[in-house]
Amino acid sequence: MNEHTGENQKKIIVVTGLIFLAALSRLIPHIDNFTPIGAMALFGGTFISNKRNAFLLPMAAMLFSDCLLQMFYGTGFHNTMIFVYAAFIVISSLGFILRKRVQRQTIMVASLVGSIIFFLITNFGVWATGYYGYHIDGLLNCMIAGIPFFRGTVMGDLFFNLVLFGSFSVIRWKYPVLAK
Repeated sequence: MNEHTGENQKKIIVVTGLIFLAALSRLIPHIDNFTPIGAMALFGGTFISNKRNAFLLPMAAMLFSDCLLQMFYGTGFHNTMIFVYAAFIVISSLGFILRKRVQRQTIMVASLVGSIIFFLITNFGVWATGYYGYHIDGLLNCMIAGIPFFRGTVMGDLFFNLVLFGSFSVIRWKYPVLAK
């Protein structure tokens, strides 16, 4: 193993550890949608250089926390999970764009875009279950009904992106070998 491989493994361990810690925070009672889901995806897409792992590691953390939520609260698995995971994948891809532009402003913009992506995809998923009917009025009503939850999504994404990106920045400052 060469020196750069060891450095990369350390970085992956730190990034994955932060993502799993964020995932565990889903178990703590919180306001609606104030969760690290979008932040985990954006952070993983930004800092895990292998694109396959950039999807898989954060998704594994998400699935792990969903299993725990199901075990402890009975709320981890639901009929719109596929849409939550689809949004997660799209937001991870957004992290690829952020890779060469990691600055406060771009992280905030990417966080807000991620929140919008999550809102649109997951609310479309709720509509697709048929609860609001399969017509344009039903889709619009579903989107409108989701607006109160959007506030929590935006606040959660901004907060957890601050925690994840900020923590990793401090860790890289303390251990420069991770900055590569």
